[in-house]
Amino acid sequence: MSRIRHVRGSRLATAGVAATAATLLATALSPGAGAADRPTRAAAVENAARALAGHAAELGLTAAQDTEVRDVVVDPDGSQHVRYDRTYRQLPVLGGDFVVHLAPDGSYRGADRATRAPIALDGVTPALSAPEAADRAANALRATRLGETLKRLTAKSRLVVDALHGTPRLAWRTDAAALDAQGNPVARTVLTDARTGARIDAWDALETATGDGRSLYGGTVPLATTPADSAYQLKDPTRGNTYTGDAANRTDLCFLGTICITRAPATVFTDADNHWGDGTATDRASAAVDAQYGTDVTWDYFRDVHKRNGIAGDGKGSYNRVHYGTRYNNAFWDDSCFCMTYGDGDGNLLGPLVSLDVAGHEMSHGVTSKTAALTYSGESGGLNEATSDIFGTLVEFHAGNAADPGDWLIGEKIVRPGFGRSALRYMDEPSKDGVSADCWTEGAADLDVHYSSGIGNHFAYLLAEGSGARTVGGTAHDSPTCDGTSVRGIGRGKLGAIWYRALTVYMTSSTDYAGARTATLNAARDLYGAGSAEHTAVEAAWSAVNVD
Repeated sequence: MSRIRHVRGSRLATAGVAATAATLLATALSPGAGAADRPTRAAAVENAARALAGHAAELGLTAAQDTEVRDVVVDPDGSQHVRYDRTYRQLPVLGGDFVVHLAPDGSYRGADRATRAPIALDGVTPALSAPEAADRAANALRATRLGETLKRLTAKSRLVVDALHGTPRLAWRTDAAALDAQGNPVARTVLTDARTGARIDAWDALETATGDGRSLYGGTVPLATTPADSAYQLKDPTRGNTYTGDAANRTDLCFLGTICITRAPATVFTDADNHWGDGTATDRASAAVDAQYGTDVTWDYFRDVHKRNGIAGDGKGSYNRVHYGTRYNNAFWDDSCFCMTYGDGDGNLLGPLVSLDVAGHEMSHGVTSKTAALTYSGESGGLNEATSDIFGTLVEFHAGNAADPGDWLIGEKIVRPGFGRSALRYMDEPSKDGVSADCWTEGAADLDVHYSSGIGNHFAYLLAEGSGARTVGGTAHDSPTCDGTSVRGIGRGKLGAIWYRALTVYMTSSTDYAGARTATLNAARDLYGAGSAEHTAVEAAWSAVNVD
């Protein structure tokens, strides 16, 4: 896999948040506090619109720009956080996103911006044509496949303003996609300077993790289904009508909402007696049970713990496709279909990629896309992957399933003897996989996002469990620190609360590890108070992985 270069921008900091915010929020977190007077989403949007009008210069807004609300968070004490995307002369601005923070009375407190560079271009007419940008992206995809013949290669370019990589400039964002020799999808997004033709950045276009019914991995699990004539559909009406379908070992070419040529089917599983699967791969419904169960538990985790109503926060369900491709050693979340897709594995390295932590990982990519939208490249890409590993792990613990007890390994259920190790990733000591980073270094931005995620994973483990040897979920863990210190954990629940608030309130598309430190410290201050044991633990855990 080719190395990805991400130009590091300025470190993010919270602007103008009042010192009393921590006290206000910490004291208001009792159930139902101020619920009757809490602003609605619509009121928060109206308040934010007034703030935009009054603070346009501070936010870098000009007459050539427009904004669109992406997400709204209203705290129990009535504080409001409204996240925006930005356009410039009707072109999307990559890195133009920002979060406006408002007091309970709707007054402006400050903002977090992905970039502080002025967004003003001489013009929006490219010197490089769209077909030329598409050709370059297609060649870039070919280059990642080491001479492999690709079939049905397609590339589509869209003109954007790139504010992620230094001074804002006109760029082509090109999504290139194809089928490999086995008929499985490969895709890459390439960012090209629309004036000079120089490549700015490139990243994998699929966010991946390398992934009553009788399941393959979780034993017999409860399922909510939908009656249909004289049978039942594997569709859950209690969780937004989330359903699981059979992809019939077919593949598709439909990525990022821009390239839609074919899509593998998702024929909803049906059953006559409402007892699904037999716990073996021979019965195609067994993998479907795992996928549906993983969706259910992930939905429940975000609802029960973070009060989030579905992946997008709108109560609408996603869907799963199982049995995708041929011997496909992957699973991925795709925003364009709002769905999870699972391969069956090759049987030598990996089995079907429908384990609970993989399901939680993939659906958490959807949460990230609807909140901070961390760019899938450089350090922000590592944070994107770490976010999915963190929440996938917390989902596994939340399930409390004795057949798959919670631990800090990713994908331990799906690896086979030929894989050469016991899990896809190890959060207590990421380098045990031979490729992931335990500690931040200047070269972290150059690593593949699945390897630089180790820094965030290591931080999360230390914050929750602490350093040293211990047994968790029946599995031995031992987490050394990068600076030789001893770290005391504050528990998984507090880790989840801090990371979720940082993701939904403070992180932006360009957040790097230094910015993540700031975001999580802000979150810990809001939830537990400045100088609290939790706030101090966040500082210590980041220092223990060399993020200072």
